[in-house]
Amino acid sequence: MSFSLIPALLLLGAFTGFCAGLLGVGGGMIMVPFLTLTFSWMAFPEHAIVHMAIATSMSTILFTSLSSVRAHHKRGAVRWPVVLALAPGIVLGGMVGGGKVFAALKTGWLSLLFALFVGFSAWQMLRNRKPSPSRQLPGAPGMVGAGSVIGFLSSLVGAGGGFVSVPFMTWCNVPIHNAVATSAALGFPIAVASVVGYVWSGYDMPGLPAGSIGYVYLPALAVIALASVVTAPWGARTAHRMPVARLKRVFAAMLFCLSAYMLWKAWRSF
Repeated sequence: MSFSLIPALLLLGAFTGFCAGLLGVGGGMIMVPFLTLTFSWMAFPEHAIVHMAIATSMSTILFTSLSSVRAHHKRGAVRWPVVLALAPGIVLGGMVGGGKVFAALKTGWLSLLFALFVGFSAWQMLRNRKPSPSRQLPGAPGMVGAGSVIGFLSSLVGAGGGFVSVPFMTWCNVPIHNAVATSAALGFPIAVASVVGYVWSGYDMPGLPAGSIGYVYLPALAVIALASVVTAPWGARTAHRMPVARLKRVFAAMLFCLSAYMLWKAWRSF
């Protein structure tokens, strides 16, 4: 990796770490488009660029989520029973999605899938429809099922799950600040399961650049993780100072921008 890219990756890590703490999204929805562009500049194999961007992005969440959740936990915002209820399904869904399903999808379809789910999540957040006051989180089977969907989708698009788990929890009347904090905690099991799948599915892939383990590009991972763990607590502190309505608008606006970029990437790939 060129040394000239290190300042840009440090800046990316700092920004995504802050957003991970602020929005509970793990930073992947910001990082994937940027890494896709970076790996294109580095002339990585065309068939593997988006796969490596997603896998490397998800790997950074192993570090960012720990830093972010520590700050949220200090404020008593993480709903640990919800984390424990969703985690088994998340691990199952993450390993399935991050394995052969991930490897089998072509770049265009992977980009399109990313864009559609992120855009849908943004629209749901921006609509700000009030859920039924009587709606609650489902029982144990429902939570395992919901966790499986969150883990599966997250592993396919390289995000920490916040783009699905935050709307899901707010739909079930979990306050937005608690939903963001709990989503940050869910980022770690999502990342562990998904990264295992990325390494396994890409282990024998020919033509991957030096420094890769499966689809994970280790030099970029190291630089981004270094910066993100520093700024994630700042984002968490900021989240707890922001009004609910503004936090939702910021979340939605960021998702719409990233969805538009990945739609463009998908269109170019077909």
